[in-house]
Amino acid sequence: MKKLLSLLLIFVLVIGGLVACGGGEEPAVEDGTEGSETDVLTMANVPKLVGIQWFNRMEEGLKRYSEDTGNEVFQTGPTKADAALQVQSIEDVIAQGVDVLTVVPYSPEALEPVLARAREEGIVVISHEASNQENVDYDVEAFNNTEYGAHLMDHLAGFMEEEGEYVIFVGGLTAKTHMEWADGAKTRQLEKYPNMILVTEYIESNEDQQTAQEKMREILKTYPNIKGVIGSAATDVAGAALAIEEANKVEQISVVGTSLVSISQKYLENGSINLISFWDPADAGYAMMSVAEKVANGEKISTGDDLGVTGYDSVVVDGKVIYGKAWIDVTTENMGDYDF
Repeated sequence: MKKLLSLLLIFVLVIGGLVACGGGEEPAVEDGTEGSETDVLTMANVPKLVGIQWFNRMEEGLKRYSEDTGNEVFQTGPTKADAALQVQSIEDVIAQGVDVLTVVPYSPEALEPVLARAREEGIVVISHEASNQENVDYDVEAFNNTEYGAHLMDHLAGFMEEEGEYVIFVGGLTAKTHMEWADGAKTRQLEKYPNMILVTEYIESNEDQQTAQEKMREILKTYPNIKGVIGSAATDVAGAALAIEEANKVEQISVVGTSLVSISQKYLENGSINLISFWDPADAGYAMMSVAEKVANGEKISTGDDLGVTGYDSVVVDGKVIYGKAWIDVTTENMGDYDF
């Protein structure tokens, strides 16, 4: 009997020791060492529209960010530039319960209610090309938009020898960033190039190359002495160039604006576009996601911060707006450096 009692006592002591050690299980680790579990963020980007080169390139940056961080990132949106359709896409994303929503608004004002709803749901909201967007944590801009518009005007003035009639295209009259570029260009012209004349109000292309082409045809009929064009949407300069080619006025009219080499290469080569300028939308997409992750982790963005991508390695922060220094000028001399 004594032997049996001794064995029972040993058994109880062994079991008690195992319980005290957690039953043989590894303790939870929360300091990032081996055995820890890091929360994966679900992050959605909703651009103005999908299926065009500009936002296809942005999606490449999102994929690169996902590979670098392990977060789940996807892009979705309307197939044409329409504020109501973009609102619907955002509503769909909210319903999926994402952690992060980044957005390139077609009309910032039209998106305010749905973005407010996203934030009420606890979703981090970051915008791009919308420095006036209110219901966001931050807006990320590739550069100061007024300075960029002035920069384009300086180029156009050089090609026009600082005199003559010109027009400015914007993707939409509600597209805040395009309007800031246009205003920056117009202000620079009025201040520095008095012999240049803006002959009409900003021309709306709806982010569509064919629309830009048709409206440029109308400009050529109405203003036969036109000498210059600035385009804001990526397809504006291509549409204008096609109309100028049709009219056999390549030598008479200078064209500059925001675009991509994949859209404008042949027009640069034949001289119907003189210069394009852009920021890499892939880098902008990466920067937006980088900001969003920081916000999701409770961090604030400060001037001088590095968002982990070229052009955004020492940002300037003004309230909710984050500015990089990321514009790139391209002519026939360097267009071979860019494959997008």
